[in-house]
Amino acid sequence: MPHLTEIDADTIARLLPMGAAVDALEAALLAGLDPEADPPRTASPTPGAPGGQLLLMPSATASYAGVKLATVAPDNPGRGLPRIQGAYVLFDGATLGPLALLDGIALTSLRTPAVSALAVRHLAVPEARRLVVFGTGPQAWGHVEAMRAVRPVEHVDIVGRDPGRVAGFAAACEAAGLSAATATPDAVAAADLVCCCTSARAPLFDGALLPPHATVVAVGSHEPGAREVDDQSVGRAGAVVVEARSAALREAGDVIQAVAAGAFDASRLATLAELVRGQVTVPEGRPRLFKSVGMAWEDLVTAAAVHERAALRPRPHP
Repeated sequence: MPHLTEIDADTIARLLPMGAAVDALEAALLAGLDPEADPPRTASPTPGAPGGQLLLMPSATASYAGVKLATVAPDNPGRGLPRIQGAYVLFDGATLGPLALLDGIALTSLRTPAVSALAVRHLAVPEARRLVVFGTGPQAWGHVEAMRAVRPVEHVDIVGRDPGRVAGFAAACEAAGLSAATATPDAVAAADLVCCCTSARAPLFDGALLPPHATVVAVGSHEPGAREVDDQSVGRAGAVVVEARSAALREAGDVIQAVAAGAFDASRLATLAELVRGQVTVPEGRPRLFKSVGMAWEDLVTAAAVHERAALRPRPHP
């Protein structure tokens, strides 16, 4: 049986910087990986944690297979604990022998903003410098790092519910060399980039305020009844990009509710793979939207890249 390497959070961060994670995801899509091949996410309620979920997310290519076991505990932030936790097991694609056990929180905290950054690399105007972030948790910070990896971000406006957390987030931005300010939702009117990284179930801002050149990223939900952006944001967008059509129409409340309201035609959806492969026209003069629900292929590609850097023996993808 192959040796199972344990890879902790610090090692993941050291081996695969944000820019390298973005490049790995892009390379996998360019090589032909098909996100539509992912099995649907399995979610089971957890009676001991009200509103909590146990998530099972498998994916496989010719080179690797893997599965993420993740938990969502809505009350954990109030306990000073992560809302999302988990572990990832990576297997050899041919023998299905286990190769590595990775920290699930660190993997998710890296791959989600990296996927967003890949979309922004192909959607946003090149001179995007002003970022509005909704949320103050790990994903919000990860998206600040991710946006900086693909665009010349100089200023961050932070919208959050807890003034102390917002102040701490702003201080972290300033320590990283950015200007930052506490903001209200109408700050989107001056934004080049908007990242929604919350557990909100209702729209965070008025989509009519978005500048015509702005790019919006929404990553906080994967349920049909939850959304971070309104019908106006979806309907105004010149390009609405998702990871996979099947996953979006199953889980992306932002899209599903806009379609149900007649504000958006689902036939207009474009996929991240199509965007990366140059098959999507991004019109000027209209906002752009990337809606992510998080998919297992993203964990697999990122985990494989970490493993290969740890083992120093790269293999072809997908």
